[in-house]
Amino acid sequence: MIRIIAGGKKHASWLAEACQEYEKRLRKPFNVEWQFVDEEKLPERVSRLKPDDFMILLDENGKIMSSPELSRAVLDPLENGRDVVLVIGGAFGHFSDEITSRANLIWSLSKLVFPHQICRLIVSEQIYRAQEIALGHPYHHA
Repeated sequence: MIRIIAGGKKHASWLAEACQEYEKRLRKPFNVEWQFVDEEKLPERVSRLKPDDFMILLDENGKIMSSPELSRAVLDPLENGRDVVLVIGGAFGHFSDEITSRANLIWSLSKLVFPHQICRLIVSEQIYRAQEIALGHPYHHA
């Protein structure tokens, strides 16, 4: 299972519809569960993760990966019985040292900075793409 902890409010209606388009196509183990928390409560929420959860932190200073690299980064822990937890910051996107040090992988979507709502849509699409790459389906054209 993939859990996404997002700082800030629930999806705006236009975003919820777009994310759901990708998420309805997801199958185990790539199915997604969203959890929304106030940005200031992210450290508390992250501290409650299980020790074997594989945490991916989205941060502009993280590693830029190709879609196949992301697919492998998500699939490896899932195949080993671990949950994958993606953490997306809120509007300000800054993380404490505690959260950063807990991350197994720090991922940057781009050298560009995006609003956190747009990041949610990109993450939804990339999880779907990761699933399709893992299954060998032609959605990913590279």
